[in-house]
Amino acid sequence: MHIPCPLCGERDIREFTYKGHETYLARPAAGSAQPLWDDYLHNRENPAGRTRDLWFHGQGCGAWLLVTRDTVTHQVLGAHLSREADDAG
Repeated sequence: MHIPCPLCGERDIREFTYKGHETYLARPAAGSAQPLWDDYLHNRENPAGRTRDLWFHGQGCGAWLLVTRDTVTHQVLGAHLSREADDAG
């Protein structure tokens, strides 16, 4: 599987580290109740079909990417810098 890094071009998945579903970016506020933190840290989505995930390009440019992919077909549909998440929706 290959991921199209916006800075480096298409790269092998072995250059990246998977960090989780895009909801991982919705971190609870400081001082939030313990159950919110437990849910954030330990429970993950496992959707079948189209999803957006956070990946780190550690063996390349060091960018954080939001990758759109299909978990059923393993097709990567696109990627953009996570800092541009509001623009790419």
